[in-house]
Amino acid sequence: MKTNRIRQNVFPVLAALIWGTAFVAQSVSTEFVGPFTFNTARSVVAFLFLMVLCLLLRSKRQRSGNAETDPAAGKKLIVAGICCGTALTVAAFLQQKGLETTTSGKAGFITALYIVIVPIMGIFLKKKAPKIIWVSVVLAVIGLYFLCITEGFSVTIGDFYTLLCAFCFAVHILVIDYFGQFVDGVELSCAQFGVAGMLSGIGMLLTETPSVEAILACLGPILYVGILSSGVAYTLQILAQKDSNPTVVSLLLSLESVFATLAGAVILHDRMSGREYFGCLMMLAAVVLAQLPEKKKQLH
Repeated sequence: MKTNRIRQNVFPVLAALIWGTAFVAQSVSTEFVGPFTFNTARSVVAFLFLMVLCLLLRSKRQRSGNAETDPAAGKKLIVAGICCGTALTVAAFLQQKGLETTTSGKAGFITALYIVIVPIMGIFLKKKAPKIIWVSVVLAVIGLYFLCITEGFSVTIGDFYTLLCAFCFAVHILVIDYFGQFVDGVELSCAQFGVAGMLSGIGMLLTETPSVEAILACLGPILYVGILSSGVAYTLQILAQKDSNPTVVSLLLSLESVFATLAGAVILHDRMSGREYFGCLMMLAAVVLAQLPEKKKQLH
């Protein structure tokens, strides 16, 4: 019981911390390589890291006599990997593209909108959204206005890409919720990055001109994001979502935006206006409010 509590509460906070600080590494890398090149490199690093981990865990299970016996497990893992990897590829590309023209703090907060989008998408899956969700949507829209709308009443292209990224990450979360109950969490994470690496590689070859020199110039950020943000944090997310309260896990994951703002201010010396900070506060209030349980009507 204590182990499950640690997994369900500590894992999401660690993932949020890693993702938040990773915005800095991702922002730095935009000076050297394109989004497809960066995501190809990070996905390959994550895949190799997780492949070694999967082999070690499988070897341990075989020695203990707990090896997988389901003949359909491999097929389920392939399907899950393709679905999760495709959603992750699109989301990661849009996020990296957005970071070319927006700050890491703003990107972190806008990305956190997935916490509001997820329950709204649930409506199309025949799941009724509580009234508090609609209040969250209003707060989020207000927050986005103050955060993204400039004096000329325009949204920067980077903010638009990051908003699209939030929708894709919402899809990614819903796909993980579905497949996470059928396959091993670490193997699913490995499979999705294998797919993400291939899809990003195709995009890289078609639209970008990568060079070894440019990749080596941002090797530090690539390794950090590849091993920690991708390999470790996404695995922590999958493990945390399994057999746990999604409300609590999502709320803890939303702390990513807070860590991103702090990291951007401390490391990159990003400076945001009072208007933008107010927008951030409104969006944070929205993502937190969206996770509060709806009060049940008392029967008399």
